[in-house]
Amino acid sequence: MTIIRQQSLFGIQELYEMEPTQQYQEIMDAIDLDAIFFEVNKKTSVGAPVELNYGAMIVSFFIRYVERIPTIKGLIKRLDHDLTFKLNCGFKVSDSTPSESSYSRLLTKLSESDIVERVQERVIHTAITEGFISDDTVAIDATHFEARDQASPKEKEQKKEPKKRGRKTKEERPKWLEEQAKELASLSLYEKKIEAQLDEPLHNLRTEVPQAPKWGIKKNSEGKNVFWFGYKGHLAVGASSQYILQSLLSSGNLNDGKAAIPLLKGLEQFHLPSIHLHTMDAGYDFEPIYEQIHRMGHQSNIAYNKRNESEMIGYDEHFAPTCFREHSYRYDSYDPKYETLKYTQPLECKECPLANQGQCQKVYKVRITTDLRKYTVPARGSKVWKKVFKRRTAVERVNAYLKEFYQLNNVRYRTGKRAKVHFNMIVLIYNASKLAADRINLSLKVQQAA
Repeated sequence: MTIIRQQSLFGIQELYEMEPTQQYQEIMDAIDLDAIFFEVNKKTSVGAPVELNYGAMIVSFFIRYVERIPTIKGLIKRLDHDLTFKLNCGFKVSDSTPSESSYSRLLTKLSESDIVERVQERVIHTAITEGFISDDTVAIDATHFEARDQASPKEKEQKKEPKKRGRKTKEERPKWLEEQAKELASLSLYEKKIEAQLDEPLHNLRTEVPQAPKWGIKKNSEGKNVFWFGYKGHLAVGASSQYILQSLLSSGNLNDGKAAIPLLKGLEQFHLPSIHLHTMDAGYDFEPIYEQIHRMGHQSNIAYNKRNESEMIGYDEHFAPTCFREHSYRYDSYDPKYETLKYTQPLECKECPLANQGQCQKVYKVRITTDLRKYTVPARGSKVWKKVFKRRTAVERVNAYLKEFYQLNNVRYRTGKRAKVHFNMIVLIYNASKLAADRINLSLKVQQAA
C-alpha cells in the first residue's frame, strides 16, 4: 500500500484507481462471502453433480458492479477474453465460464433469500466495531431510478357507479360507516396513513413494502415535475461517516414519508448511542415520523412544509415566541429532563420602554411535546438547526455515488424481486468499498505514526 501517500485524501474514488487484484481483495475482504456461498450452494448429493465454481461466480457477480459491466452477457464475454480478470475473480484456468442461465439461477436463489441484507448488516456491525461509524446525525432521503421495461398501456377501467355526494341521511349512515370500515380494513399497510406504521413490527414493514415498478413523480431543483416508471431507493446515511445504515427498495409511486418509519425502526437494531439527530427534507414532514423519532429518544431536524395553515399570533415563522413589537425570542438551550425549549429575550428589547414596564417576558419556555412537529431540538430557525440541516447533503452525495459508480440506474430485471437484489447488491458493494477505504486509511495512519 506504499503507492498511496496521503491518508486524508484516500477515499472510494482512489480505491477504484488501485490495481484490480489489490482492489478486489480489499473489497471482498469486507464481505462475508462464506455466508452467501452457503446460502446458494447445493446442500444435497442428490441430483446432477455441481460443476460450477459457485464461489468464483459470487465474486464475479460482485465484481461486475465494481467494474461497471452493464450486463451478465458482458461479464461472460470479459471472463472468456480476459484471463487475468477471470483469475482475479477466483476461477481456475481449467474452470469453464458459467452461462447466462447459471447466473440467472444464482440471482433467483439470492432473490428468494434475505442473505444479501443480512450480510449488509454484518458489514455495518463490523464498521461500528472497528470504530469507523460514530455519527451523531443520520440523513434520510430517496432517489429514483427507472425500470428496464416501459409501463404497459393502461387497461380501460370499468365504469363504476358514481358515489353519492353530500351528507348521509340517518338511514344511510350506518351502512356507509360499515362500507368505510370494510374499505379501510382491505387496504394494505402502505396504502393506509403513515400513523398505521407506528405500532407495526419491523418485519411486517419490510415484507409488505410494494416493489413492483410504478409511475413516480417528483419535483426537480427547477420546480418542474419529473416522471419515471420504476423504483425508489430509500436510504438512511451516517452524516459524517457516509455509510448506508439502512436501505429500502419500493415502487416508484410510494410517498417518501411512508419509507421513513421502516428506516428509523431499522436503525434501532444497531444500538448506536452516538446517534440522536435525524435530518430530512420537507417531503418527510408528517407527525407520525416525529412521533417515531421521539419514541426512540432522538431529535428530529425536518424542513417544515406549510399546508395552508394560518399564522400563529405571537409567534414568528419558525414558531419562536415574539414580543409586543414582534421581535423574535432567541433560542437558548434545551432541557432534556423536562423536554423543554428555552428562549431568551430579543436583543432589541434591551432598550425597549415596554421591557422596563414589565410588559416583555425575559425567558420563555415551551415543551416540545406540545407539538413535536413545530418544536424541534434544536429549535427551528436557530443557527444550530441550520447547521444540522446542512448535513442532509450527505445522503444526496451517496445517491450520486450509487448512480455514478455502482450502476443504480442500470436495472436489467423485469421483476421487483430481482430489482431488489440489484439494489441490495449495490448498497452492499458501496458499504464494503467504504469499509475497505477506511481500513486502508487506518493502516496508513499507523504507518505514518510509526
